[in-house]
Formats: sequence, structure tokens, C-alpha cells
Amino acid sequence: MIKVSALVMVAGLATGCATSSDVKDLQSQIDSLKGQISQASSDAAKAQRAAADAASRAAAAEDAANRSARYAQETNRKLDNMFKKSMMK
Repeated sequence: MIKVSALVMVAGLATGCATSSDVKDLQSQIDSLKGQISQASSDAAKAQRAAADAASRAAAAEDAANRSARYAQETNRKLDNMFKKSMMK
């Protein structure tokens, strides 16, 4: 037990105490990191909004393309019917 206590005491003395300048240095690093986290969060929110907008526009474009394809098929069907009628005359 005495050996363990001696080791703990030596380890405590070896690491030393934090000075007020060390604490201020760590606080400034923490403050800097908080600012960076805030900026990253803001950038992520902007990216998420842009992605949602792009997905919405893509869905609208797909709907328009599908409508155009249906109209083209309907037009082709009507033209085929007109051609068949003209060939029967």
C-alpha cells in the first residue's frame, strides 16, 4: 500500500499543477472551438437547405419530364390512328 501511495504522489508531482495562464490558454482554445462548431453547424444547416431545395427541383423536373413523355406517347398514338385512317381511304 505504501508503494502505491508513493507512486501516486510521484505521479502527482511529475504532472504538476495547472497555472492560471494554462487555464486561460485552454479557455481561449475552448472559445475558439465553440466558434468553429457554431460556424460548422451553420454551414451544415445551409447545405441541408440547399440539398432539400435541389431535391424539390429534381422532383419537379422529373414530373415535368414524365408529363412530356405521356403527351408525346399520346400524340404518337393519335398520329398513328390518323395515318391508319388515311391509309384506309
